[in-house]
Amino acid sequence: MAFWELTVATSEETSEGLTNFLWEHGALGVVEEARPGVPARLRAFFGDTASSSSFLTGIREYLAGLSALGLPVADGDPRIAPLHEEAWASAWQQSFPPREVGARLLVLPPWEAAEGAGAAHGGRVPVVIEPGRVFGTGQHGSTEGCLALLEAALGSGPVCRVVDIGTGTGILAVAAVKLGAGRVLAIDVDPDAIAAAEANAERNRCAARIDLALAGPESLAGDPPFPLILANLLGHTHLALAGQYRRLSTPDGALVLGGMLADEEVPVIAAMERGGFAPTASQLADGWVSLLLRRRA
Repeated sequence: MAFWELTVATSEETSEGLTNFLWEHGALGVVEEARPGVPARLRAFFGDTASSSSFLTGIREYLAGLSALGLPVADGDPRIAPLHEEAWASAWQQSFPPREVGARLLVLPPWEAAEGAGAAHGGRVPVVIEPGRVFGTGQHGSTEGCLALLEAALGSGPVCRVVDIGTGTGILAVAAVKLGAGRVLAIDVDPDAIAAAEANAERNRCAARIDLALAGPESLAGDPPFPLILANLLGHTHLALAGQYRRLSTPDGALVLGGMLADEEVPVIAAMERGGFAPTASQLADGWVSLLLRRRA
């Protein structure tokens, strides 16, 4: 079977919308490549039943529409190239190599998860995540930062209950269980995310200790507070949820936040401090900031 690959430049403001556009138009996989000093781009893969020429016209029109709305559209014309089946598989899989995170974790896709994969990486704890259309593969700077700070939060002592708000693929929930958390409640408002998180929990043999719910944090009105809250969301969402974080936290609870751009760190910290949380550590990866905060007594 033949495939074709679309490569299109993107920006922080347009990446999410453009990625959704590609999925909605039949992409079999979408990879975001962003490194400091290099313009970000999306690579999307399609089967040969999709018309590459008409799609190229469609994506140019979509980009023109974003520009007309005043969003910064990256320079560079979208490019299309043919791929054979072997090249498609190689291109897709090479985009998700095993990744060592923090001091103990190894994030890897299923095709790299052979028996003893962790031992081959210095005895690290493997977290197996299937790449797909749901956010959270461990390759993104915000996820990497959250994983490292989650490890730090759990390293200071056992935690019986964790809530993962906006779980995505479930990567943080799985990592929390594998690092010793007693039980994790993983919530998301996206049904695709809940399905992906459920599959990844099973894949990592963590399903018995991860409770999944199609819900937002406001629905947890009757739940006891949590010693640890995880939320890998966008900066403006953290500002909106500051009150929920305080309500859901135990008096000495910890909070791991990700998904902030570097210039969003200060306002997010200020909002959390007003809610009684003090920052204790931060991570910067590929321009994304993650924070570990602890509730003041």
